[in-house]
Amino acid sequence: MRSVWIILKEQVNNFYLIRRLSLYELKSANRNNYLGILWEIINPMIQIGIYWFVFGFGIYRARHHNFYGTIPYHHWLFAGFVAWYFINQAILQGSRSVYSRIRTIAKMNFPMSVIPTYIIFSKFYQHLMFLVVIYAILLLSGESLSVYIVQLPYFMICVLFLTISLSLITSTLSTIVRDVHMIVQSIVRMLVYLTPVLWTTKEGIALTIMKINPLTYVVEGYRAALLGTSWYGVMHWHYTLYFWAVTLFMFIVGSVLHLRFRDHFVDYL
Repeated sequence: MRSVWIILKEQVNNFYLIRRLSLYELKSANRNNYLGILWEIINPMIQIGIYWFVFGFGIYRARHHNFYGTIPYHHWLFAGFVAWYFINQAILQGSRSVYSRIRTIAKMNFPMSVIPTYIIFSKFYQHLMFLVVIYAILLLSGESLSVYIVQLPYFMICVLFLTISLSLITSTLSTIVRDVHMIVQSIVRMLVYLTPVLWTTKEGIALTIMKINPLTYVVEGYRAALLGTSWYGVMHWHYTLYFWAVTLFMFIVGSVLHLRFRDHFVDYL
């Protein structure tokens, strides 16, 4: 628990620095583009449009599947994809955050545990912009403003804590063995189909696998908030306990690993 306390203290004490670095990261990533920060919206919109075309107009229409009750498929897709896109970017960028910046960061006087955090926060700003656009589209296409939207900040906290906890593990292991980042990339490609982002099911082993995946909790929570279907965290309180147990376990493991190896990160370059 000492490791956990040290990492938490470093995050809190350096929160101002995390904000400054994350904003700089966001600006520098789009500095040489004519459209600048607009690409942070354009890229995910292109991707979600492709998924809508393939799954909404192709696969599900051809098979006459209706997993979503009265909710149109594109509403269901948009509400889940806005969470997934952030998760995808946060996991991938968080995994390579330390070893790709260690030469520069090693010369500065601040704890390395904040590196994955400020990278994830830079993606979170993009997520907030994308979320506003998606919610506006949902409202304009027939969804109504609901009291369930007030649970959205809770699920934002969930996804931040989950991705930061996971990135403490993957960023440490990726610095020691570069192949870990390639493994993370491969797993993330699978997770888009093992999380109810593009499709879902109501029974069988596929449903069990999706429920084991803690990302499902966040994606479905976003859907419940944006589409106004339920108080997801309360109605599925067993799943809430499971999610936080898994997330806290990852944070503990990540904290121990990070403190164990961070003094030797430069040696692995």
